[in-house]
Amino acid sequence: MESKQQLERKDDAPIGGSWTHRLARPLIRSLIGTPVTPNHLTTLRVITGLLACAALAVGDRSWEIWGGVIWVLSAFLDRADGELARISNQTSSWGHTYDYWSDVSINSLFFAAIGIGLRGSVLGWWAIAMGLVSGTAIAATSILAEEIELRDGSGKKAFSGVGEFDADDVFYFFGPVAWLGWLLPLLVGTTIVGTAVALFTWWRLLRMPNPSSLPPR
Repeated sequence: MESKQQLERKDDAPIGGSWTHRLARPLIRSLIGTPVTPNHLTTLRVITGLLACAALAVGDRSWEIWGGVIWVLSAFLDRADGELARISNQTSSWGHTYDYWSDVSINSLFFAAIGIGLRGSVLGWWAIAMGLVSGTAIAATSILAEEIELRDGSGKKAFSGVGEFDADDVFYFFGPVAWLGWLLPLLVGTTIVGTAVALFTWWRLLRMPNPSSLPPR
């Protein structure tokens, strides 16, 4: 997911260098010059994301596995649409907005779906409430991080990755978590850690100067 500042600096910003960017790049080069656009991939990302969420919400072990498989595909498409936009020079403000809000929505729904699917677990109906809290925390962190990047203006992400991993790459691993049957600890952990990260991101934003309060240049 690119920030608006990164989009505006597309002429001098480097192409993504994480392992997921490099994985997507050779696979989407064949789409250059075809009628397929980055927005088509974003739409497919939304569709597969919704299908994954629907499968996870069933609450059946086999559906969890299928949900994890489809989720990995959706996460790949999330990376592929941005790569296609960059290497084919099809970046646009509208495309960024569409991609951004699609990611925020689908990533949040993922945890809401997990909560619904775990309603028959030891968590009972509390799982649904935890899913809503987790989804809200993920959405809040994304929105607050975007605002931090806009105020910073350097084109850097609010949360940098480690080594050759971007912070967004963590969403890939939710698929294997579903395959292994570890959705319950993921939900509990995200409810706690995700909420803490959202509050921390809010704190970081509060410490930054508001653009409206800065003197004119």
